Amino acid sequence: MNYFHSQRLITALLFLAALTGFAFAESFDLQRALDLPSKINNRTFRNRVKAQWLPDGQLFWYQIQTGQKSSEFILVDAKTGERRSATNRNDLKLPESDPVRSSGSRIDLRKSNGTGERTRVKFVNELEEDVKLFWINPAGDRIEYGILKPSEERTQNTYSGHKWLFTSQSGENLATFEANSFDATLIIDGKGDRPSNPKAPKSNQSPDKKWSLAIQDGQLRLDGHQTDSTSILKTEFDNTPEFQNHFAWSPDSMAFVVCATPEVPKRQISIVESTPKDQLQPKLQQFEYLKPGDPLPKPKVVLFRLRDREFQPLVVDDELFPNPFVTSKRFDIQWMPDSSEFYFDYNERGHQIYRIVAVNRETGQVRTVVEESSTTFIDYTNKTWRHWMHDSHELLWMSERRSFCHLWLYDSKTGRVKNQITQGSWSVREVLHVDEERRELWFMASGVDPEEDPYHLHLCRVSFDGSNFIRLTEGDGNHAIDFSPNRDYFIDAWSRVDCPKTHELRQGQDGKRVCVLETEDISSLIESGWKTPERFSSKGRDGTTDIHGVIIKPTHFNPSRKYPIVEQVYAGPHSAFVPKDFGELSRQHQIAELGFVVVQVDGMGTNHRGKVFHDVCWKNLKDAGFPDRIAWIKAAAEVRPWMDLQRVGIYGGSAGGQTAMRALIDHHDFYDVAVADCGCHDNRMDKIWWNEQWMGWPLDDSYRESSNAEDAHRLKGELLLIVGELDKNVDPASTMQVVGALQKANKSFDFIPIVGAGHGAAESAYGNRRRMEFLAKHLLSD
Repeated sequence: MNYFHSQRLITALLFLAALTGFAFAESFDLQRALDLPSKINNRTFRNRVKAQWLPDGQLFWYQIQTGQKSSEFILVDAKTGERRSATNRNDLKLPESDPVRSSGSRIDLRKSNGTGERTRVKFVNELEEDVKLFWINPAGDRIEYGILKPSEERTQNTYSGHKWLFTSQSGENLATFEANSFDATLIIDGKGDRPSNPKAPKSNQSPDKKWSLAIQDGQLRLDGHQTDSTSILKTEFDNTPEFQNHFAWSPDSMAFVVCATPEVPKRQISIVESTPKDQLQPKLQQFEYLKPGDPLPKPKVVLFRLRDREFQPLVVDDELFPNPFVTSKRFDIQWMPDSSEFYFDYNERGHQIYRIVAVNRETGQVRTVVEESSTTFIDYTNKTWRHWMHDSHELLWMSERRSFCHLWLYDSKTGRVKNQITQGSWSVREVLHVDEERRELWFMASGVDPEEDPYHLHLCRVSFDGSNFIRLTEGDGNHAIDFSPNRDYFIDAWSRVDCPKTHELRQGQDGKRVCVLETEDISSLIESGWKTPERFSSKGRDGTTDIHGVIIKPTHFNPSRKYPIVEQVYAGPHSAFVPKDFGELSRQHQIAELGFVVVQVDGMGTNHRGKVFHDVCWKNLKDAGFPDRIAWIKAAAEVRPWMDLQRVGIYGGSAGGQTAMRALIDHHDFYDVAVADCGCHDNRMDKIWWNEQWMGWPLDDSYRESSNAEDAHRLKGELLLIVGELDKNVDPASTMQVVGALQKANKSFDFIPIVGAGHGAAESAYGNRRRMEFLAKHLLSD
């Protein structure tokens, strides 16, 4: 072999070695990123306090995790703040734990915190209605665990730190429970967690047990238990509408209300389970799925009153509720305690008018108790809280009518405003307690401190007349509250994404701190190489509004290098999504570990910043805050030279999947790569309640203008589409139609349908790995 051949061979081998080394490095980096969650999860301690109050309301105890396999028990005297610890619960000489009732604390919908010790909890349903049980997983998703019927008990295996949610059949949040490392009982009684409205009887039997109702051959059958009689109640409908098997009896049993609803067509969608576990051949699944523009039922409200020993019908005039947005075929009727009138909500289709309607029992006359109107939309799912005070003929009401979400006091008999209770350039987020005797409200609010992040929640109290406003929590962070049973004290757990959690015991009356209970220990997490996220804010599209987000770096971060930027996006108008609490943020850190800087930003069009901020989404979901988020990323990179604006990717799921693909349609001059998982790529294809809320009704060109399928021909950049074949949340055909449009436009893209997966397929182990590989391939390779 001559010299030149030797040199060529050596060069070729070196080149091959370099390629091989690069491949090994890529593989190693991927594996390191995949392994990261196991290295950083469950490495923070002293961060979960669940108080178990003793009967005197002055002493409580809790168990705190101090290490991977260690914990201690703490007994606290709330009056003095004295803490006493023991390694064994028996050493505290405590009585057996009383059952926890669902009225003990706020409805806290935060996600489960890792997986601690295995434990059990017994759920007891004391309500007179079915309740749904959900596990809130570490990603914040609700995983349904079935139904508890009235008086039913269930023992559930779980883990310390796992959070459980109970809702009514209609979706109303009833209670949450966070498991601790000891067995416990949760009684779902609904007291304090739901608006204190008088609930309609859930049975077909009258409150005095003299009557019962049933539907027989499309007619109403009335059974008299004292007279042993049965009669058919005549109506003007002649069996055309369907009477709903739900009767709202007046408290005095002298009247009842039922809804008669003409049948409307119901859309069915079909999905194919290609690989069922119990057979070789595929299975067809069909289920009801309403989409924007579909016909909805229009219930007729029929009032039956006892007259001359007979229940006589009166069809209530629907002038004030002609076009309701309802899918259940009925209104939720609530009676006054004195049986003089009943109420129901009217949410007009299009979500621009919302009323509480009252109907007089004697005259059948209909009146408006309270009304909201908007030229855009009313956020009925978040901002229509109310509390009736029937003894004083008053109503507490939540409204965003003056840009920010605030509380109002109404005269419930006249429908007139007595006074606005809260006001300012901040928002009431949740009412925790109403003290009618003291005429005070306890609530969580964000934006109350102009020096803080405007999303931070603080506990406040105010009198009904708007006086005596006080903020009861301190500390620059996001606060969660757990009251003592008599509300003399509360435990304030607060943190920031860059500040570990602190638990403080405070006095209920003035918020004065009694003592610090716990400060989160993150030393083991820091030892793993985990990097604390950075908070950053800059001006948005208008040059004046502050936009907030976070920046996450890999464990091997080197400020002398340049890192591609990857944005995790979800811009749904129903909330805001940048994390505010301290936590591992495993998914974001896992993506960063590949060699990226990961960012997450809330732009205009998302929630909790006032009506003007929110209204950007109206008939404009394709906007998704892009102008604000892009300006934010550029501003962050100006003072961080290690952020590479020449290599930018984005990923998201569901509404975030729609946004991720839209980045390569409208903003491909900035974004290079996108991974879109289970996207609602065309809002006409997705569920009715979510899309009509923000895009309006009737359907107009705004739906087409926000459609990724319609605009697929304008796509530029590297796109990966992922969808689960069994997605029942977002119709998987929405992704398939985008695939078809891209193929028709002769576009190159990647597509991964995941067999057997449902919504959020990219969060499966396989989907997540493929997403990471795609981002690395197109952003890390030269």
